Amino acid sequence: MKEILVVDGYNIIGAWADLRKLKDNDLQAARDLLIDKMAEYQGYTGTRVIIVFDAHYVQGTEKKLKQAKVEVIFTRKNQTADERIEQLAIELRSIDTRIHVATSDFTEQWVIFGQGALRKSARELEIEVQSMEGQVRSNIREKNEQKPAFRSLFSKEVTEKLEKLRRGER
Repeated sequence: MKEILVVDGYNIIGAWADLRKLKDNDLQAARDLLIDKMAEYQGYTGTRVIIVFDAHYVQGTEKKLKQAKVEVIFTRKNQTADERIEQLAIELRSIDTRIHVATSDFTEQWVIFGQGALRKSARELEIEVQSMEGQVRSNIREKNEQKPAFRSLFSKEVTEKLEKLRRGER
């Protein structure tokens, strides 16, 4: 079964403390960090991720782009992220696809549930992402511990002479 996670971008930014703090100084940096975290999530879980941002921060026609292999949608003028997410829930619905929508907007959760999508609160997603990041760090630590210590190809005497040459000593 295919898994798709549709993320209400500004809702998540407003709900996660680190993103909310960053948004107060640099909205673009907060968007980029969310996209990076969702790219890691996508790579780790194999879940297709689509992030939807409201148009009220980026005016004009709908813009779709891929950033770090994550699909990013900026809604068209006068369209909310909630409306676009509802459309996506309908468009992407199929027998072999499970759609989750990440938002803490209670009304939106009920609407998308009616479209056949499953809800995931901002807090649930944050816990999943933090757990995944911890797992990745643990895996890296294990890999580093398994690596054999570096052994010089040269004898100790030759290594010392090469080090002296490197320093310009004779």
